[in-house]
Amino acid sequence: MTFTDRADAGRQLAARLTELLDGDGDAGGAGGGGAGGVVVLGLPRGGVPVAYEVAQALGAVLDVLVVRKLGVPFMPELAMGAIGEGGVKVINPDVVNSLGITPETIEEVEGEERAALDRRLTAIRALVPQRPLAGVVAVVVDDGIATGATAAAACAIARAHGAARIVLAAPVVAAASARALAEVADAVVAVEEPRRMSSIGRFYDDFGPVPEHEVLEILARGR
Repeated sequence: MTFTDRADAGRQLAARLTELLDGDGDAGGAGGGGAGGVVVLGLPRGGVPVAYEVAQALGAVLDVLVVRKLGVPFMPELAMGAIGEGGVKVINPDVVNSLGITPETIEEVEGEERAALDRRLTAIRALVPQRPLAGVVAVVVDDGIATGATAAAACAIARAHGAARIVLAAPVVAAASARALAEVADAVVAVEEPRRMSSIGRFYDDFGPVPEHEVLEILARGR
């Protein structure tokens, strides 16, 4: 095992990020999420406890990036797009065109995913308001990245919200995914980049599920 739990993973990941972000100015000056600051965005749910440790170490703002992948109906792991907070939607034209996916299909999938996204956002934003991303360095954090579909969608959503630079970070990232994600993020940072990864959980001693209430508690503590 490489990590004791997500908190330990976050601390190890923060050590890798500190040097990278040193040239981006004072992370602590991003209290309002303004231009030139750093905002750490955890992907609920497992990415949030990792992101908390990263934000604490960097002295940066902690927030979440709620993303729902728009999976191809007959290949749900393949992302044809994604939706995010504020009505943002990104579509992957290569996937849509190559598979002949109709606008009606996209609309149907989006409707289902939008309902799930809105339910999560209602609980989160009642506690913590959304931080503006225009002009900031957005550090998108998850607890591990295997295929990279959700991570790519998250980067696209952060970009659509106006982030000036996107750093994608996770304790463990499959090597092939890290190479592919370098095309959608300005930097990809990991503690471990295994050539073969059967599961993210095998890199943790404790990889239990993170309940929704814990996500809210962490966000409240981070603010």
